[in-house]
Amino acid sequence: MTAFKSLARAMFKGFYRDKATLFFTFVFPLMFLIVFGLLFRDAGSEKTTIAVVGDGPVLGAIEESGILDLERYGTVEDAVAKVRLGDLPAMVAEDDDRVTVRYAQSDQTQSGVVRGIVSGIVGQVNQAATGQPPRFTIDERNVEDSSLKPIQYITPGIMSWGVAVTAVFGAALTLVSWRKKQVLRRIRLAPVGASTVLSSRVVVTIGVAIVQAVIFLGVGSLPVFGLRLTGTWWLAIPVFLLGILAFFAIGMLVGAFCKTEEAATGAANIVVLPMAFLSGTFFPIDQAPPWMQTVSKVLPLRHMNDGITDFLVRGRSADALVVPCLVLAAFVLVVGAIAAKVFQWEDD
Repeated sequence: MTAFKSLARAMFKGFYRDKATLFFTFVFPLMFLIVFGLLFRDAGSEKTTIAVVGDGPVLGAIEESGILDLERYGTVEDAVAKVRLGDLPAMVAEDDDRVTVRYAQSDQTQSGVVRGIVSGIVGQVNQAATGQPPRFTIDERNVEDSSLKPIQYITPGIMSWGVAVTAVFGAALTLVSWRKKQVLRRIRLAPVGASTVLSSRVVVTIGVAIVQAVIFLGVGSLPVFGLRLTGTWWLAIPVFLLGILAFFAIGMLVGAFCKTEEAATGAANIVVLPMAFLSGTFFPIDQAPPWMQTVSKVLPLRHMNDGITDFLVRGRSADALVVPCLVLAAFVLVVGAIAAKVFQWEDD
C-alpha cells in the first residue's frame, strides 16, 4: 500500500503540474461541448418560410397550422424568382381549385418538408369538401420529454470522447516517459510489481475522469444549455467506469510499443480521433453510411456513447446495460491481457 500511494501521488502531481495536460484534459474537450451546445441550442425552433400567392382554404389551413411561416407575394413570377435565387425553399399559389407548388431542387430537405406538409393539407381540405368523415386517424406524438434539448445528446458523446482521450494519453505517455527516464527500472529494483504500477495509474485516471464528468454535466446543466438528467442517470456509472478501463488498456498497449512521447502522442491520436468520428461523438451515427455504422459497432467508444446516452437521456432500464457492459468488459480483458503481455520495464 505504501508503494501504491507513493506512485499514485507522484502520478497525480505530475498530472496537475503539467499545464498542457490540464488544458487538453479539461479545457479542450469542454470547448467542443460549449461550441456545439451553443450551435444547436435553438435547433428546430425556427420555422421554414415559404412564398405564397393568392388566398383560399389551403393557404388558410397552412397558416392556421402554424407549421410554416408565410411570406406573401403579388404574383407567381415574383414568388418563383425568390425560390430560384435560393432565398426560399418553395412557393405555394392558390387560384380557385388549383394549388401550384414550385420548389428548389438544391434544397431537397426543406423543400421536401414543404411538399409533404402542403400535400397533407390539400388532402385534408379535399376530405372536408366531400363532407365525409375520415376513415383513418393518426395518433402522433414525440416519445421523449417535450423539454428535451440537443445538449442532452451532445453532452454524453463529447464527455465520453474527453474521458477516452484522457485515459489513452495519460496511460501511454506516462508509461513511455517513465520507461525512457528509467523511472520504471528504479521502481522495479525497489521492488514493486507491475500490478502496483498499473493500479495506481488506473486510480489516477478514474479520479481525473470523474472530475471531467462532473464539470461536463455541471456546464451542460447551466440555464444557457438546459441539460436535464433522467431518473436512471446513475445506471450510466458502470458503463462510464468500464469505458475508462477499456481506454486505459488501449493506452497501455500504445505505451508498450512506442519508444518516445512523440510516437505515443501520434499513435494515441490515430486511435482516438478517427474513433470519435466513427462512434457518433460529433454527429449522429445513424445518419452515416451503412459501412460506417457497421464499423462503429465494434468500437468501444460507440458503446460507451450509446450506453451513457441510454441512461442520461432516454431513461432506459437496467436491461440496456447488457450490451455496452459486455463489449467494454471484453475490450478491458482482451486488450488489457495483451498490454500486460508486452509490458516492458525498460527499453531494449
